[in-house]
This record gives sequence, C-alpha cells and structure tokens, in this order.
Amino acid sequence: MAKVELKQPVVNEIKELLDGAETAVVVDYRGITVAQDTELRKKLREAGISYKVYKNTMIRFAAKGTAFEGLDPVLEGPTAIAVSKTDATAPARILAEFAKTAPALEIKGGVVEGVFYDAQGMQKISVIPSREILLGKLLGSIQSPITNFVRVLKQIADGQGAEA
Repeated sequence: MAKVELKQPVVNEIKELLDGAETAVVVDYRGITVAQDTELRKKLREAGISYKVYKNTMIRFAAKGTAFEGLDPVLEGPTAIAVSKTDATAPARILAEFAKTAPALEIKGGVVEGVFYDAQGMQKISVIPSREILLGKLLGSIQSPITNFVRVLKQIADGQGAEA
C-alpha cells in the first residue's frame, strides 16, 4: 500500500473536522505535562471543542482550498489544533486562560470565521465573551429601560388609586 493511501484517511478526518467549523486555533503544546494536557483536553471537551495533534503536512493538505488555508504560516514544529463548530471565541478563550497556568502552552495563531489571526490577534479574541454572554448583555440593556418605564407607570397608577 502506498504512503499516500495510508495518509488519506487522516487528511479526510481533518477535512471533516474543519468542515463547517467557526474557529481553528493552532497551539504548540511542547513542554506541558501529561496532567496539564489531560486537564486542558477535559476543559475543551466540556466546551464542545475538538482538540487533536496532527502532522503539519496533513493539516496543510486538509486545509487546502478552505478558509483554514491561512493557518499555513504557523504550521511549524509540534502542533495541536482546537476546532469549534459552535462558539467562535471559545477555543481562544479557553486556551489563553489555560496558558496562564501552563506557560509552556503557546498559541501560534488561528482562523476565526474565515479570517487568519496571529498569536497577538488570538490573544485579543480570547477576551471577547461568548455569544450567549453578549446576547444576555444586549437583552439586559434593551430590557432595562422598559422595566424602568413599567415601574414608573405602576407608581403613577398606584398613586392615582390612593387619591380615588
């Protein structure tokens, strides 16, 4: 069996992983302990994020012709990739938070919603709250004036009822 035929299933697995993904973040995991890696994988799994170690050439082949082709410049050395299909900022947020306790973990870069960001760009993205939190804040800011208006109307109605 030719080498290409042996590698094709791995490339197809990566293509399937990247298909429909919002975000892919590439990290250098060199220097983290097994315990730290296990903890990181658990946090990512709980957030619905796929995290795997692949060869750089396999990622390049799988990303060719997709929005994730921009990852090519950061595919050097040991590489793990964290992919999210639901929350665009979750991988960067979780990896950056974990890197505070495990400085050996280095974010190389990533693609968020079709745009490539280097390590500094991914750090900026990591501080953006999740979609649910942003929607909650928006709803709260919309609901607050309405709630205050209803309170004023209720006080006016209660005041008129006391006069009658």
